[in-house]
Amino acid sequence: MNRRVIRVVLFAVIAAFLCKACIVKDVPPSGSKNKIKNENINSLTYPYPKNVTINGVDYLQSQLPIGKFGGELITSTIGQGPKTFNPFNSKDNISSAMSAIMYDGLLSTHPVTGEPVPKLAKAYEILPDGMTYIIKLRHGIKWSDGVPITADDVVFTWKDIIFAGLGDTSLRDSMVIDNELPSVRKIDDYTVEFKTPKPYAPFIRSLSASIAPKHIFQKAVDKGGEYFDSFLSTTTKPEDFVVSGAFKLKEYLPAQRVVYVRNPNYYEINLKDQKLPYLDKLVYLIVGDLNNEILKFEAGEIDVIALQGSKVARYKALEPHSDFVLYNLGPATSTMYLSVNLNDRKGENGKYYVNPVKQKWFQDINFRKAVDLAIDRKNMVFNIANGIGTPLFTPESLNSIYLNKDLKPFDRDIVKAQAYLKKSGFYKNKKGNLYDKDGNRVEFDLYTNAGNTEREAIGVMVKQDLEDLGMKVNFKPIEFNSLVNKLVSTFDWDMVIMGLTGTPLEPNGGKNVWLSDGRLHLFNMRSPQEGKKNILPWEKELDEMFTKGALATSFNDRKKYYDRYQEIIYNEKPMIYIYSPVIINAIRRKFKNIYPSSLNGLTHNLEEIYVEE
Repeated sequence: MNRRVIRVVLFAVIAAFLCKACIVKDVPPSGSKNKIKNENINSLTYPYPKNVTINGVDYLQSQLPIGKFGGELITSTIGQGPKTFNPFNSKDNISSAMSAIMYDGLLSTHPVTGEPVPKLAKAYEILPDGMTYIIKLRHGIKWSDGVPITADDVVFTWKDIIFAGLGDTSLRDSMVIDNELPSVRKIDDYTVEFKTPKPYAPFIRSLSASIAPKHIFQKAVDKGGEYFDSFLSTTTKPEDFVVSGAFKLKEYLPAQRVVYVRNPNYYEINLKDQKLPYLDKLVYLIVGDLNNEILKFEAGEIDVIALQGSKVARYKALEPHSDFVLYNLGPATSTMYLSVNLNDRKGENGKYYVNPVKQKWFQDINFRKAVDLAIDRKNMVFNIANGIGTPLFTPESLNSIYLNKDLKPFDRDIVKAQAYLKKSGFYKNKKGNLYDKDGNRVEFDLYTNAGNTEREAIGVMVKQDLEDLGMKVNFKPIEFNSLVNKLVSTFDWDMVIMGLTGTPLEPNGGKNVWLSDGRLHLFNMRSPQEGKKNILPWEKELDEMFTKGALATSFNDRKKYYDRYQEIIYNEKPMIYIYSPVIINAIRRKFKNIYPSSLNGLTHNLEEIYVEE
């Protein structure tokens, strides 16, 4: 699904890094002391499956070498595991990823070209008006319980779940065009028509959203509200899941593991017309934190892992004599940032969400510029990513086709940072402690999610960097759900280090972050009742840029709007970007049909992967 969500964990097959145990303040020399080339990336040769029809059934046929059936792949996730298996109610990355394993969308993304490609749909057509989308479904494919997958399921999913606003409404919100939603209707049992109010460039990628089995979800939709929110929760019996994906839930043990087994009705086949996937089982161990994850990989308990830069040199040296192979997937497609709480309003209880004294600091652009200049990104890349990464200054990832390359990087400049503070009346006392012009000691809390050791290491370094300005920073890693509650419900936080998922192909996926009334507009969250009231001038311009960017149809026209949105964030600094790590994955050599992709990760073709002992 093309949207951005709060990144709960660094999902093992996509991105995960371990921090160094010892952090020094020395400014590193330029360049990387650990380098790994892309010699193992063979995604350019990956042949996407083809449509074939056999006995009236429209299959996807893998074009990869025929593999062996059986075996299992064991991977991992940090944190406490998924919060739900309902793909329409997941608000965190791990829940979204684990539900997406079971529920396919109409389209997917080609791992090399990034183009929309068929999944549950056999084909699609965009009519000349640029507003009408005709989707042709596969004939004869079935849900895991044997019921046919038809246009009724598609219309039900989009009309009665997504457009109706059930569960997480982020996708619905991103579809609003001039206060109107697209329409969807059934033409026949295997043909669906979508129509947008205006030509809307991001729409085609939204068709990767999961499709629900109507005969299973109808009851939950009819009851709605809290019932839907608890539907397919982590307490649901595995046998109650009816899925379209390659794997189906077999077992969930909280804080221990999630186990999937192959879906015998999956619609992809191999070159011998045998139904995929090859693997009998897919297992996610819930490992708690990144340090525990690497211990389990080295003990042979998990098969695939993403490495922090500090580990790469050692693993590269071990690789020729080991049972694993390394892959460099390039810069992360997600972004990591420090955000400042700009919320200066009162809640329903009449109390300010943020202490009024702190509000004045955070609302002061000179204060935010000082924070930005004080952060030593190069030092973080050197010490945490061990040189395998690049400082980041924009909300678009370094491999985004919409990256604004005119926004220049800059080095840490503590003198210039102090000048910005002085401009707004901040001063230091004899002990070097920073005070505002009203005599208030500059002290605030900095949060991140506990267990993510990379972010914890960044937090320690940010604390040190800002203390060089005389600020007192109380660094507080806390449990993820508690942190999310602060960010999107109570709004009672000062600064936070977090990450957002994203795609380098479509900025509109971040619409729920950047629109002033977006559900993840974290730096200045509003209650649903507030809507777009009391927005800052540059927030209003962000709204305009995303509206115009989505309605423009050519790449060049769209890019100028997305360039401007990045420029606004670069100048106003509500979210201060830190660095972009390079994704280095290791996987056991026994797994074959591995075709890594910088867009889709190491195991994007999970149904085609097999074990060769």
